[in-house]
Amino acid sequence: MQVRSAVFVKSVADPSGLLKRPIPHFVFSGRSNVGKSSLLNCLLNRKGLAKTSRTPGKTRLLNYFLINDQFFFVDIPGYGFARVSKKEQEKWGRLIDTYLTDTPFIGSVFQLLDIRHDPTAQDRQMIEWLQQSDLSFRIILTKADKLSRNKIAQHRRNIAKSLGMDEGSLIATSSESGLGIREIWAFLNQAFEETKSRINQEKDAS
Repeated sequence: MQVRSAVFVKSVADPSGLLKRPIPHFVFSGRSNVGKSSLLNCLLNRKGLAKTSRTPGKTRLLNYFLINDQFFFVDIPGYGFARVSKKEQEKWGRLIDTYLTDTPFIGSVFQLLDIRHDPTAQDRQMIEWLQQSDLSFRIILTKADKLSRNKIAQHRRNIAKSLGMDEGSLIATSSESGLGIREIWAFLNQAFEETKSRINQEKDAS
C-alpha cells in the first residue's frame, strides 16, 4: 500500500474523546521508550509525524493518525514508566482498556517489545490480555539494528520461546535500517482488507 497522506488527527486523554469513525484501526502498544513513535514514522516514511522523545513516559495520550483517509494508526500510551504516579498509570490503564474493549473497528494490535531484552511482567500482562481478547495482534521486536544478524535470530527465538509463541509470528524491525517494515505492511494490507470487509458487512446488516 502506498502512503499518500498521513495526518495527525487528535490526542485523547479521556475515554469520552475516543473516535467512533467506522474505519479500520491499527494499534501500536508497548512499554515506554520501546520505539513506537520511531516505528510509526518509519512505516509512514514521515519524519516527525509521531513525536519521538528520549524521555520515557512522554507519550501520555492516545494519539490518532489518519492514513490515506482510509484507516487510523493509533499510538496508545506507553506503560512501565516508574516516574509516573500510580494514579496517572491507572488513568492510562482505564483509557487503554476502554479503547481496546469498546472499539469494534480494530484491525490488529502491534505489540512492541525491545528485541535486546526479555519481555517484562507488564509486557507479558498485555500479551496475555490480547490472547484472551478477540483481537488480532502481532509481536513486533524493535531496535534490531542494535544487534548483529546472528543475535537478532537468537533473541527472536528466545523471546518467542519465553512467550510460548511461534518464532515466525514475531517480526524483527529497525526504524534505522527499515528491517521488517515490508513484512509489517504485508500483514497490515491483508488485515485492512479483512477489517474493511467486516465493517461493510456490519453496516449492511444494520
